[in-house]
Amino acid sequence: MRFRTRVFVLYFAPVALLLAVSFWAIQSLVQATVRDGLRTTLRENQLSMARLRSRSDLENSRFLKVAGENAALKAGMQLLLSAPANVAARATVEDQLGELCERMGFDLLMVANPNGVPIAGVIRAGAGQNTGIVPMPQQLPQSIRPGLEVFSGKIYQLATVPVDQGEENIGSLSVGEVFDVSQFNTPTVLLHNGEVVESSVPGVSASGATRALKVCAGKDECDLHLAGANYVSLPMQNVAFGNGYELRSLQNVDSASAPVQHILHRLFLFAGTCTLLFALILSFFASRTVVHPITLLISHLRRSESTGLLAEFNEQTGGIPEFRDLSASFNRAALAIRDARESLHRAYVEFVGSLANALDARDPYTAGHSRRVSALSCATAAEMGLPEEDIEQLRVGALLHDIGKIGVADTILSKVGRLTPEEMASIKLHPEIGRRILEGVNGFSPYLPAVELHHENWDGSGYPRGQQGEEIPIVARIIHVVDAYDAMTTDRPYRSGMSHHRALSILQECAGTQFDPEVVAAFIKVAPRPESWEPETALCEMA
Repeated sequence: MRFRTRVFVLYFAPVALLLAVSFWAIQSLVQATVRDGLRTTLRENQLSMARLRSRSDLENSRFLKVAGENAALKAGMQLLLSAPANVAARATVEDQLGELCERMGFDLLMVANPNGVPIAGVIRAGAGQNTGIVPMPQQLPQSIRPGLEVFSGKIYQLATVPVDQGEENIGSLSVGEVFDVSQFNTPTVLLHNGEVVESSVPGVSASGATRALKVCAGKDECDLHLAGANYVSLPMQNVAFGNGYELRSLQNVDSASAPVQHILHRLFLFAGTCTLLFALILSFFASRTVVHPITLLISHLRRSESTGLLAEFNEQTGGIPEFRDLSASFNRAALAIRDARESLHRAYVEFVGSLANALDARDPYTAGHSRRVSALSCATAAEMGLPEEDIEQLRVGALLHDIGKIGVADTILSKVGRLTPEEMASIKLHPEIGRRILEGVNGFSPYLPAVELHHENWDGSGYPRGQQGEEIPIVARIIHVVDAYDAMTTDRPYRSGMSHHRALSILQECAGTQFDPEVVAAFIKVAPRPESWEPETALCEMA
């Protein structure tokens, strides 16, 4: 991944993540607030229903007390208790119960003996317009208990009062109403021993509600997941049904929070889009601000790597203080390295000069030869328009061109008279000796051509490699011309130095065979000129 891309992601990703986390946190807070509000509403509704049910129970209790004082009903109950198999007595009691049930609109009336065992009763049969009061089947329940009971497949809520004759209890009277969870204004489920027997939750089966409500076992308030939605559930407060029955109210949290969630979604969609767009633009420009100066610095270092020189960094790095400090530190380092390099170069030049002086000191006749060749070679190169880098290489190479003569015996170098072929062969080894001396030092590698090839001739007759023409490096060709001139004009043990014009005549005569004609022409322009000189026949032989 590119550096700019990484910086962009580092700027943009935290903003996007923060936005997502904020949205999730606010959404969770809204749901929690809605859930708390639903719990409060459910409690209030349950309290209201409990008060209504209490009033209804009170009215039922009053009716039952009045009905329990009915003389005809008491007489019928006494007759039936004394003769349980008397059909007429049973019919009389059922007629009395049916009349009361019809008049009061109840769904069930039943009388029991003092032990609570039912002896007769009536029940409202049918539905809608086809309802009617009919006697209960002969197979009556074993006992009657207040609360919820199942008769003929329906659940009834029962209330019971005793029936007394004087001081004697002759039984009890029970009234029942069909229990329907749809009467409540909130989704409600009725459970019996943990199993849902009735439910008013839309789209939810009794078995599905039973599985979902298992998380509420032993809890008053609980959160559950039902039919793909989140619900909050509370038990009906202040209402006890007994007989293993429990009534719980449920409220759909998702449905209640949907309007707020819709508004939040729209708000966050707008705010999030604007924020992300702003973060995108900000991250783009921020990444450019960070990456651009670093890219410039890296490019500058790569250029320095290719050139070998650590130049100062002058590009604009923007307004970031750290980058300005980095550029300033880099420039200080570059300046320190440049100063150290210049100091090293000066020491190096002094060392080269010392080598040249040491070489010239071996032969009093050639004292200053290397420095003269270096100076005239640089002047010739400048006349030819060579680059400054080549001129500097030529200057040092010329100082070292005869370094290989260190390996030649002093008796040969200072011999008076002509050299023998064996001695001349020994002299001709000095370019190779000089190359071997310098090639072991990495800093002298640019000057090896000047040292090794300055005796190569233009026509290929030179030594040590027999190169010719432009195959010979230009620095070696220039040193060859200047070296020959200085050798001809300098006194030697076996001869006196030639005159200036005589040496120039020889150079011109040998141009194109021994010397590069272009170099000879340039050298003549810069060589010291006498007031007049006469051309003479030249011999192209050099010692």
